[in-house]
Amino acid sequence: MKNKLAIAPRYNRSLTGLLALTLWVGMAPGFAAQTTASTGGAPQGQTTANVLSSKQQAIPRIAAAMATSDLPRLNEALNRGLDAGLTISESKEILVQLYAYVGFPRSLNALNELMQVVEARKQRGIQDDPGREPSHRAPTGDALLEAGTANQTRISGGAVKGPVFDFAPVINQFLQAHLFGDIFERDNLDWQSRELATVGALAATPGVEPQLRSHMAASLRVGLSASQLRQVVTLLEEAGNEQAARRADNALTQTLAALED
Repeated sequence: MKNKLAIAPRYNRSLTGLLALTLWVGMAPGFAAQTTASTGGAPQGQTTANVLSSKQQAIPRIAAAMATSDLPRLNEALNRGLDAGLTISESKEILVQLYAYVGFPRSLNALNELMQVVEARKQRGIQDDPGREPSHRAPTGDALLEAGTANQTRISGGAVKGPVFDFAPVINQFLQAHLFGDIFERDNLDWQSRELATVGALAATPGVEPQLRSHMAASLRVGLSASQLRQVVTLLEEAGNEQAARRADNALTQTLAALED
């Protein structure tokens, strides 16, 4: 199989999308990105590997449990993640980011569950690593929009445009300024982890298969390998979420097949 990072600029048509809050236009006619040789790759010094780390393995399980509001399963997944070395800050950031994909109520409930998990672990004498806060504040005003647009372009594989954005330009402004600016400028969670969380949440959510396919492509762009994404499918299945595993498997298969066209 061809090297996925080397051919990242070939992502186009239905696979050159963006990470959306709850709206997606990935399959819309005319939605195409102009890619350049500089797009794609693994940010923040990350490299492609064949196996997810123990910390990375915990993330899709956490995300899927949050997306389905399965609090007992979320409790177990959060404990697994902390045992594997996720910091409290990283765990919080996963749950905060996912409000953009599954909504504030689920995010707030999940954060409350994490709070209870951390406290229960303290009572058992477990001192979890608090982690760190972002190293800098997100910019504001025009600088925020500029930073968010740059992040969006890099993750999406090219400039994002299409009929939906012509119809409602404000949605892309929100995406660029808030999701890709306010959230993705927070460097206490790397982009590979953010994509693993998004893939896990979308796989557990029926009816968002176009978004899931586009996030599989985005995951490859930020340096995750096909083997690692296959492992996500296995992790979801082992966690008892067979439907999420099936959706993830179908999305990844279709994404990889499109790369061979």
